[in-house]
Amino acid sequence: MQVVLDDYVWAAGVATDLVNTAAEVWHGEDKLPDLASLAAFAELHSLPEPTRRSDLRAVHRLRVTARDLIDHPDQACLITAATALTASIGGVTLDTSRDRARWAVSLRPDATVVDALSLICGVGILGVAQSLGVERFRACAAPTCRGAFIDTTRPGRRRYCMPGLCGNRVNVANHRARRASTQAPEPQSAANAVAAVRELGP
Repeated sequence: MQVVLDDYVWAAGVATDLVNTAAEVWHGEDKLPDLASLAAFAELHSLPEPTRRSDLRAVHRLRVTARDLIDHPDQACLITAATALTASIGGVTLDTSRDRARWAVSLRPDATVVDALSLICGVGILGVAQSLGVERFRACAAPTCRGAFIDTTRPGRRRYCMPGLCGNRVNVANHRARRASTQAPEPQSAANAVAAVRELGP
């Protein structure tokens, strides 16, 4: 497996997907509770297959580290910590398989899913910190969500960790609040809009 060093957009997306499997994001339900779920996550992202319970524990620790970096995006700390994630994992090589040569890291043949995820998270965090800035590390704007994400969109205006889920919930809640305000004698308050989001569930 190779991770192209300038493909930080993909790498940051994998890091975002990883941190948003945590129980705190899903109101207590961990999306990586066992080896089978980790294997599905690894397959989805073309990572080495996890084979040991220790892989699961190591991925959980990496998830906490990545979330902490997103939550506290200090430039110097991001660079130091993300560099540590990429250290001693594989050898840097020149990938000439595409129309232009790019620097890449080839994972060792015996690399684990944790090795691959550490490298990917490190590349994503370093690439975004350097190319887009630390303001791209954000908390989800949905009032009932505790998710976090790395915004790699061109305009940099992403607001939700999972736009198709959190964004839709907010839109539905706002729609319900507007509809209720046209039927009720008094205008709907912002607090009622938040309550409407909570009614939609996790």
